[in-house]
Amino acid sequence: MGSMSIWHWIIMLLYIGMIVAYFVALVRILNRMGYSGWWALLTFVPIGNIIGLWSLSKARWPGMDAKKIADTF
Repeated sequence: MGSMSIWHWIIMLLYIGMIVAYFVALVRILNRMGYSGWWALLTFVPIGNIIGLWSLSKARWPGMDAKKIADTF
């Protein structure tokens, strides 16, 4: 009862792999936006992730120029 079976270890490794893949993708997206990958750590802070998403949505993205924005509207 106190030890974990092989299936528990496999599920745990898959879960850790998904978390790592999520953070790798998030850091790549943040780098393409022109921001530091350290912003990804805000996902661990309960209220910080909401504030971080809000600030990123309202900020001017360095990767976007005025012509691209004008073409989308």
